Amino acid sequence: MKIFSPLYAKVMIWSQHRYAPFYLYITAFVESIFWPIPVDIMLAPMALAKPHLAWRFALGATVFSVLGGAVGYYVGNVLYDPLVLPFIEFMGYQEKMQIAQAWFSQWGIMVIFIASFTPIPFKVFTITAGIMSMAFFPFLLTALIGRGLRFFIVAGLMVLGGKKMEAKLSKYIDRLGWITILLAILLYFALKY
Repeated sequence: MKIFSPLYAKVMIWSQHRYAPFYLYITAFVESIFWPIPVDIMLAPMALAKPHLAWRFALGATVFSVLGGAVGYYVGNVLYDPLVLPFIEFMGYQEKMQIAQAWFSQWGIMVIFIASFTPIPFKVFTITAGIMSMAFFPFLLTALIGRGLRFFIVAGLMVLGGKKMEAKLSKYIDRLGWITILLAILLYFALKY
């Protein structure tokens, strides 16, 4: 079923919009706090559409993502009782938060690097870092390194791949989309059970 290819075509058009960088940076900021859509979905097509600006896009996404992470940390640290706890209970995320807290206890700051570099939802770990009162400056530095690596690698792959990468993505976007959904479901069940 071809769901992702029409979306990909729209995103490629949107990536050339004059306000696309603004939307990218806002997405990077809010994705670190609550937004469910990964930054890469905007960054990759923007880097493909305008490779001469790819490094600027990656830098902006990194800076705004880390700033959003700082807000997520603040929300977890200061607004846990009035805001975070009721939301966790409403969404039924108690078990996920316990898992995140166990990971922090076991691996410390490396959890922030892993969450900032991989597709694991970064927002869960920015808020949990605040809840657990992790040292703020090591948190920021680790998030900066992890997010920077991730976004610069995405931009770099798009610049290096160029038109060939765009053609391959267009051809295989539906398969990649379904594989991503399958992996997300498997990760969900692996974390839950």
